[in-house]
Amino acid sequence: MSDNQKIHPAVDVEAAASTSKKSGSSQQQHQDPPPVLQRTIPVMHSNPPKKGRSCFCKCFCWTISILVLLLIILAAIVGILYLVFQPKLPKYSVDNLRISDLRLNFDLSLYAKFDVKITANNPNKKIGIYYEKGGKLSVLYSKTKLCEGFLPRFYQGHQNITNLNVSLTGQTQYGSTVMKALQEQQQTGRIPLDLEVDAPVAIKLGKLKLKKVRVLGQCLLVVDSLTANNQISIKASNCSFKLKL
Repeated sequence: MSDNQKIHPAVDVEAAASTSKKSGSSQQQHQDPPPVLQRTIPVMHSNPPKKGRSCFCKCFCWTISILVLLLIILAAIVGILYLVFQPKLPKYSVDNLRISDLRLNFDLSLYAKFDVKITANNPNKKIGIYYEKGGKLSVLYSKTKLCEGFLPRFYQGHQNITNLNVSLTGQTQYGSTVMKALQEQQQTGRIPLDLEVDAPVAIKLGKLKLKKVRVLGQCLLVVDSLTANNQISIKASNCSFKLKL
């Protein structure tokens, strides 16, 4: 072997490979991406229902239920009373109309005094009628009130027929115009008059006296004359009545 020939150390191939693997693994460990940060979403919790609102709903439901129950009971009572007593409206008829006075005053107002005979019929078998104070009877011509009177206060029993004599008086302004219209109408022999009834009554069921109601009635009359102190003939009469609570 010559002096110029250099001797190189032997390279350990397996050690080099192992070193390379270790360095590569170390680099991969250093090059791993940072962990992803997870965003925490706050959980929304619903507020518990208020106790006051719940109590209000319960009270409201109970109140409605009680009212409905009371209405059902009331309807049942009314139905039973209707079946037991079978109520009917009283009937009225105008039997006679007499004019005591009908004249013009110095101030041109019209003074009228009528006497009316009425028949009141209570057709009910188990119901009595109390006619209370304040009942009125009026006579009108062409929506102008000629006179007015008060109905008597009395009690009418079961299936009773009562005759009433009512005196009506009144004074109307602009009487000359009304008198002229009445005289022209009298020439035809048919004078239309309206007779209105407003009677407060109380119904008696057995021994029980109920709250007052009002009997409202209207009779459309046609008479032949309005001459004072003469017999007046009623040519037509049409009456209708209703109860007002």
